[in-house]
Amino acid sequence: MEDHQIVFEQVVYRGCGIDVHKDNIVATIRGDGIKEETRTFSTFTSILKECAAWLKSYGITHIAMESTGVYWKPVYNILDPDFEIILVNARHIKHVPGHKTDRKDSAWIAKLLLSGLLKGSFIPPQKGRELRELYRYKRKLIGHRTAEYNRLQKILEDANIKISSLITDVFGVSGRAMIAAIIDGQNNPEILTELAKGPLRKKRKELLQALEGNITDHHRFMLRISRTAIDNIDNIVVQVDEQIDSHLAAYEEQNRLLQTIPGVGQATATAIIAEMGTDMSVFPNQHHLASWAGLCPGNNESAGKKKSERINEGNKSLKTALVEAAWAAAYTKETYFKRRFGSLAARRGRKKALIAIAHKILVAAYFILKNKVDYQEPDNQAWIEKRKQAQIKLYQQRLHELGVNAPSQ
Repeated sequence: MEDHQIVFEQVVYRGCGIDVHKDNIVATIRGDGIKEETRTFSTFTSILKECAAWLKSYGITHIAMESTGVYWKPVYNILDPDFEIILVNARHIKHVPGHKTDRKDSAWIAKLLLSGLLKGSFIPPQKGRELRELYRYKRKLIGHRTAEYNRLQKILEDANIKISSLITDVFGVSGRAMIAAIIDGQNNPEILTELAKGPLRKKRKELLQALEGNITDHHRFMLRISRTAIDNIDNIVVQVDEQIDSHLAAYEEQNRLLQTIPGVGQATATAIIAEMGTDMSVFPNQHHLASWAGLCPGNNESAGKKKSERINEGNKSLKTALVEAAWAAAYTKETYFKRRFGSLAARRGRKKALIAIAHKILVAAYFILKNKVDYQEPDNQAWIEKRKQAQIKLYQQRLHELGVNAPSQ
């Protein structure tokens, strides 16, 4: 049986496909007037510069490569100034099964590039990438600090200290003072109780019982280590916050505009700017942005039957921040988001309602950044009237079921 080559219309005149790995890249050049050639280069900066010179010598204008972990970044940094680079999701350029080698992968990427069949991933500018890295690092730090908080509370429980049952925030002023005293060797519940501040002092009797424990030297050592870890993380978070603030100074107006959205505070505004930037022209419309963020249903249809419509993975950091904002928006007063959340939660459940509100917040952010305007609360008169008529209809139906003839509207 003869092999049938797939033929695509050529869109790019001369291009290069790069298969990226940790220690090397495999580059294949294709195009009019040049013979297809594949070379392997290491990922040292000097060698990558040699790769750039080689590509220039053949008049290459476009490069396509996979977004493999963080390994694409050194390659992108060197090649970006001289070429138009398309960074592609690896799942979108799978090769024919059973024919996978690095050389064939790079050749396949080059072929798809010349045919215009690759859709590039969104790559923020340098300052945007730095802000994104800082924001994500801060999220990681907060996660580590939460883990230490939980560990410290487990140590207290193991030592029969039950203050978490009485204190809302164990790591507030009172809780920290008591923990410090325990670490320093204090066991007397009477003395520890005197460290309580504010309204907590009214719970003296309960505190005496909660602070009577079975504390050992091992518990004190573990508490000291955990507290040191928390303090260190706090110090690092302060430094990262300062760096984030310096980057956000260039987006002062956009930061303010985003915080006019109900449920969106400083943290969410930072997440939006860090993850998707402020230039909305990179997204064709709000629907593409929602798909990129992973906040819209996927399309999965075969033989006329719709299968799973679960949302895709998208940008996890942005999605998490928007869902947190959706929670806040759901508890605002007299807002469209609150009304919409209540309506959707009753029919579809709270989780799906949260995703829907997060999607609406994202769409609002898109148009606010695009048009540089404050958030405008939709007119709720139509919704109020619709809700009123629905309630009237429901009550009439119930009266009819009870045998009462209610006057029709």
